Amino acid sequence: MDIPIFNPRDERDKRPYGAVPCGTSISVTLRPPVQEGFAECTLVLCCEFAGTHQEIPLRPAGTEGGRSLFAGSYDAPAQPELAWYCFRFRRGDGQTAWLGRNGLCGEGEAVCWQQTVYDDALPTPDWFGRGVTYQIFPDRFRRTFIPDPAGMLGDRVVHQNWDELMDYLPDCNGEIRNRDFFGGSLAGIEEKLDYLHELGVSTLYLCPIFESDSNHRYNTGDYDQVDPMLGTEEDLRRLCARARERGIHVMLDGVFNHTGNNSRYFNACGAYPSLGAAQSTESPYLDWYTFQEWPVRYDSWWGIHTLPAVNESHPDYIRFIIEGEGSVIRRWLRAGADAWRLDVADELPDDFIARIRQVMMEEKPDSFLLGEVWEDGSNKIAYSQRRKYLLGRETHGLMNYPFRVSALDYLRGGDAQDFREAMETIRENYPRPAFYSCMNMLGTHDNPRVLTMLGTYPKEAPASRTERAHYRMTPEEYYRGSRLLQAGAILLYAFPGSPTVYYGDEAGMEGYEDPFNRGTFPWGREDRMLQRRFALLGRLRRERVSLQMGELRWLHAQGHVLAFARDWGDETTVAAINVGKDAANVIVPWTGQLATDTITGQQFQPVGGYVILCLPPMDGMLLA
Repeated sequence: MDIPIFNPRDERDKRPYGAVPCGTSISVTLRPPVQEGFAECTLVLCCEFAGTHQEIPLRPAGTEGGRSLFAGSYDAPAQPELAWYCFRFRRGDGQTAWLGRNGLCGEGEAVCWQQTVYDDALPTPDWFGRGVTYQIFPDRFRRTFIPDPAGMLGDRVVHQNWDELMDYLPDCNGEIRNRDFFGGSLAGIEEKLDYLHELGVSTLYLCPIFESDSNHRYNTGDYDQVDPMLGTEEDLRRLCARARERGIHVMLDGVFNHTGNNSRYFNACGAYPSLGAAQSTESPYLDWYTFQEWPVRYDSWWGIHTLPAVNESHPDYIRFIIEGEGSVIRRWLRAGADAWRLDVADELPDDFIARIRQVMMEEKPDSFLLGEVWEDGSNKIAYSQRRKYLLGRETHGLMNYPFRVSALDYLRGGDAQDFREAMETIRENYPRPAFYSCMNMLGTHDNPRVLTMLGTYPKEAPASRTERAHYRMTPEEYYRGSRLLQAGAILLYAFPGSPTVYYGDEAGMEGYEDPFNRGTFPWGREDRMLQRRFALLGRLRRERVSLQMGELRWLHAQGHVLAFARDWGDETTVAAINVGKDAANVIVPWTGQLATDTITGQQFQPVGGYVILCLPPMDGMLLA
């Protein structure tokens, strides 16, 4: 096996591993072949936010197995930073060579490694990453009666039959307004808290609950009012209290980049008695928005005219949302919420996010702030600006879409090595508290149902919207999707971060893109086998500290088979997964006595410190 000159994931070459707190001493050792004739080595470090460039000579440290050794150390910056580094070698004759992630190369060709430097002075609450999250689209989870929409905001229509298809075709103006409701409510969620507790849920993430004229409620009408179809503020307070009795925290969805045009603040439709920005230039909300031609042309989210964008830097808006005594952030934390999820965090200024975290710490020190980011959040560029989501003063954690993408690729037949590489990149780039606070998921309200994605692959989705609306998997597709989802659930629950279940994924719900991924929960028609798997894994996650906080140790990643361990003190849990169509053997180290598969109860006797597992096709084991 070829020994690399430098591997930042090997503690012999770089200590400590990955992201580091400000001021940490970082040691590096390089091992170029002796025949290269390198006499000098310099670490070249560039700090992006500070705009500084530093060159640190490394000392010759002898030879080892035909390799020259160069070693040294440097102190990480004293302030949060995104640093980039590579190495310059010089031979005795003065010629130079550069080393980066792309190997030895010429000057200007090296691809730098990333070094994340974060502020660890502000603690990250550990309850979120340790437990299981359950995401609910409130209109579609559970209703206790059929509501009457009379007098409510917008032209709402309520489906009388809970099980019928949602509206999905454009209206006469070519728009899909999402004005059809099924009447799911906060009381309905409260009614099913025992069900959620049996699933092992410790965080309940609710898509927006504030008054709005759409069923998804991402176009807020009034931040100070619970949507009346969901219930009242008292209903929310009671839900939070009853959830807390079962050890469940409530996370609210904060949509602060834009409002609805039919809102108290913009009021284009005149639905509210207040004077909105679209009604008068004397409106107290006028400067919350940016008009090119008042009142018809204005900044909006992705050009959608019903979602006018807000100026998050306006002092009055900051007071209203964040810093005022009765601000939106403070008000709903006081009502019982324990966390906020920031919708489209890419669209929110870093300072706006940092202010939210500061106020949350003041109001409820153990509260948690999550950001919606779809890429590696440690080096994300949004609108030509490098973001600072994870440097210790902004979000505590992010939605882990890289996990979702890589896990689905693997579950659908990809190489386990690619999944390991993608996750090692995240683990290396993220501060440890942020990595263990990721929201890991296979499905969300913004993606097709995971069961459909697994069962129908590689078949293309039907071309027409109507075909996709009515499509149901064949028995063969459903069987394949269900088996792979059971395997994926092991991966989801065993990996560091909070395993997150989109409501109904555990019950066998299927469907293509929005709105077909937002059907009503099939109470009484659930896939019991899937439910049992998710409930078992939820119980194990609750009971085993190694699954909550344990160090990640890769054991095998090749082809269809993936195996890794989670270690915490004397407790070890091993996940072994096979996504292939045939059974597969894998050998994993085991230092204890009998190894027990917690899924089936099967036991394995270790021989010479190893156990041999015969993994069933499209499934896995969780050894304890």
